[in-house]
Amino acid sequence: MGKMVLKLALFALPMLPLFSAAGGVEELTEADKKIQEALGHRALTLQLWPEQAPDEDQKTGPESVRSPERENRGVRISDVGRPTMTIRRPERTGSKTPAVLVSPGGAYHSLAIEEEGVEIVKWLNSLGITGILLKYRVPRREDGFPKYHHALQDAQRAMGLIRHNAEAWGIDPDLIGVLGFSAGGHLSATISCNDGERLYEPIDEADEESCRPDFAVLVYPAYLAQGKAHNTGPEAVSEDLSPSSAPPTFIAVSQMDGVKRGCIVYLRALTRAGIPAELHVYEKGEHGGGMRIHPFGEWGEACSRWMEDRGIIRRH
Repeated sequence: MGKMVLKLALFALPMLPLFSAAGGVEELTEADKKIQEALGHRALTLQLWPEQAPDEDQKTGPESVRSPERENRGVRISDVGRPTMTIRRPERTGSKTPAVLVSPGGAYHSLAIEEEGVEIVKWLNSLGITGILLKYRVPRREDGFPKYHHALQDAQRAMGLIRHNAEAWGIDPDLIGVLGFSAGGHLSATISCNDGERLYEPIDEADEESCRPDFAVLVYPAYLAQGKAHNTGPEAVSEDLSPSSAPPTFIAVSQMDGVKRGCIVYLRALTRAGIPAELHVYEKGEHGGGMRIHPFGEWGEACSRWMEDRGIIRRH
C-alpha cells in the first residue's frame, strides 16, 4: 500500500500554504501565489505528487510568470515542474457541490492562468460549483512522449485526489467534471476518452479512484482531429481519442477559429458513439480570451443552461 493521502476540510485554512499529497507543507511558487491571491482566502493549493512527478527526466528552470502580451489576455506561466491544483468552494453552501477541474490552454507550452483559469473558477463558484484550477506540467517534454503525456498524468492524478477527498471537501462524487481551453480542451477530451486507464503506476489510494470525469466542457479545444493543419485532413478524430467512452460533452467555438473543424469532427464522433453532446458555434470570436471576448464569451450562459438541463446545477 502506498502513502496515505492527505484529507483536509476546506475551512479556516491559512492563505498561502502548499500542502503536498503526502501531508507536508512547502513554499508556494510565484505562480501559485498569484493563483491563491487572485482566488482569496477560500482557496487551497495542493501539490499533486508526494515526490517527483512520474516520467520527469527533463529539468525545468524556475517557473516563469509573463505579463500579458495583448489585449484581453492575462499572465502566462511556464516551466512548470511541480504541478498543483487550487481548490475553491462557493460561498455559503452547506451541501455537497459539483466540482470541475479547470485546465487552461497554452499549446502545451504555457498556461493562461487568468482568463482561462482564475476567472473560470470564480464563474463556476457563482453557479454553486467547486472550481479546481489545474497547474499542469508545461512545456511539453521533448523525450519521446506524446505532447499531452505529462499533462494527462497530472490531470489523472488530480481527478483521483478529488474523488478520494470528495466527502471531506463537500463534493458530490457523481458530479465531477472537466473544463478546458485550447490545449487544455484537448487535455480534458483526452482524460474523458481514455476510460480511466492511468499513464503511471499507482502510488496511493487516490490512484485507485476513477479518473474519468462525469461530464466535459471543451472551449475552443485544439488537436481533436487528425491532420497537421486545423482545416485539412481526414474527417477522423485524433488517434489518442476514443469518443465511445466519453461522458456528456459541451463544446463551444467561434466560426472564425481554426480549430472549429476539430470540434465538428469530434461532435460527429460523439454522436456516432451515442454520447450526449452539444456544439455551439459563434459567428464572431477568436482563439483565446476565455469569457472576455464578446459575443463568444456568452458561451458561459449556454453552458450553464446545459449543466442545468443535465441536472448538474440548479438555478433559481
